[in-house]
Amino acid sequence: TVLHQPDICKLEFKVGQISKVWTHPDADKLYCEEIECGEPKPRQIASGLRPYYTEEEMLNQRLLVVSNLKPKNLVGFKSHGMVLCAAETNEDGSENVKFVEPPADAPLGEVITFEGLPTPEPFSGAQVEKKKIFKACLPGMKTTDEGLAAWDGHVFVTSAGPCKTSIKGGAMR
Repeated sequence: TVLHQPDICKLEFKVGQISKVWTHPDADKLYCEEIECGEPKPRQIASGLRPYYTEEEMLNQRLLVVSNLKPKNLVGFKSHGMVLCAAETNEDGSENVKFVEPPADAPLGEVITFEGLPTPEPFSGAQVEKKKIFKACLPGMKTTDEGLAAWDGHVFVTSAGPCKTSIKGGAMR
């Protein structure tokens, strides 16, 4: 039953691809993106990735979208979800940030499952916000030594295999 659902299974992560990207007119660090998630129309999402990626690198990038978050206004742009990245801190205190990427053959819109956990039953955006589900999941969201995305060691998987990144043992957010 839903009572025993681990918190990560209350979130919905979908395979997506950026189809359009532009710089937010009023925020230095934000990109605005349109992301194809196998839904009738692309999702508009804002991400603080300008320090880490060029617009060219962002365009057509395949990624994971946290798709059951309540829409949030980010400096006047309504963001419908967030993109999942992994981060590591360099010796000089700067950060490397990389997308968590689904396998090339995973279809857009596929919902991620977690190895060894029940099928996700995502909460509504309002429930996720009220119960602070995303925040509760963050401590367990880390990449493995092989760079696989995982929560408490349960790997994020698609029908085409696991989701991964070049950052090993990094926090995901």
